[in-house]
Amino acid sequence: MKNIGLILFDIDGVIRSVENSYRLSLKKTVYKFTGWEPSYLDIDSAKNEGVWNNDWDLSLELIKRFKKKENFNFVIPSREEIVKCFEEFYFGGDPNKDSEYWTGFIKNEELLVDKKFFELLKSNGIIWGFVSGAESASAKFVLEKRIGLKSPPLISMGDAPDKPNPKGFINLSKKLLGDKLDQSHIPIAYVGDTIADINTVINAKKEIPTQKFISIGLAPPHLHVKSRLKERNAYEANLRNAGADLILNSINDLININLELF
Repeated sequence: MKNIGLILFDIDGVIRSVENSYRLSLKKTVYKFTGWEPSYLDIDSAKNEGVWNNDWDLSLELIKRFKKKENFNFVIPSREEIVKCFEEFYFGGDPNKDSEYWTGFIKNEELLVDKKFFELLKSNGIIWGFVSGAESASAKFVLEKRIGLKSPPLISMGDAPDKPNPKGFINLSKKLLGDKLDQSHIPIAYVGDTIADINTVINAKKEIPTQKFISIGLAPPHLHVKSRLKERNAYEANLRNAGADLILNSINDLININLELF
C-alpha cells in the first residue's frame, strides 16, 4: 500500500477521555488551594485562549485568577507545589514505577479508539504518530499498555517545547517522512481538541509554507452528549474560527479520510 498521508494525534481528548482524570486532577488541585472547584466551562473557556496546553500551568493560572476576582488573601502556591499535588491526584503513585501500583484518576480514563483503528489507518496508506503534552509515563501507559501499540512514534512532555510551538510536530513529521518537508511530500495532518493544537499547525505552516499541513479539530468527549450540544457547537466554532481546516464528528471519521482533498 502506497503511503498517502501522515496523521499525528494529540492524545488527551482525542485518543482518551480525560474528563475524569487530567481535568478532574486540575479541578481538585485548584480546589485544594482555593476552596473553589472550576467547572468544565471554566476550563474550556481557558483552553480556548489557545495558550494553556499544560494543565499544571492552567491550574496555577486559575488559582491566580480566583484570588484576583474574589480578592481573597491567601498565598499563591509555587509551581512545584502544584505539580506535586496534581500528580498525586492523577497518578496516585510514582509515575516512574510500574502502573500496577498507581491508584489515581489515570485509572478512570475511557479509550476513544482501539488498536484496530490504527491498523485500518495503516491499511489505508496512512502513517501515524502522536504529539502530546502529556507526561511520557502517562502517554506510554495509554498507547502501549492499554491500546497495545508497539513502540508508537511519540513526542511527549519534555521532548519538545509546549504547543503551540510546532517544533515537536515538525520533528516527528521529519522523522517519519524523511528529513526534509516540502511540497513533494504527502499531506501531514494533526488532530487535536484545543486551539493550541490548531495554532501548532498554523505555526508549522509559517515555518514550512511549501509543505501541506492540515489542522483537524475535534471537540473533547465531555461535549459529545446531547445535553451539551450548545456548548459543543460553540466549542467547534472556536476551533473553526482559530483556523481548523476540518472539524470531526467522531475520531472514527478519519478511517476513510482523503487528505488530498484539503
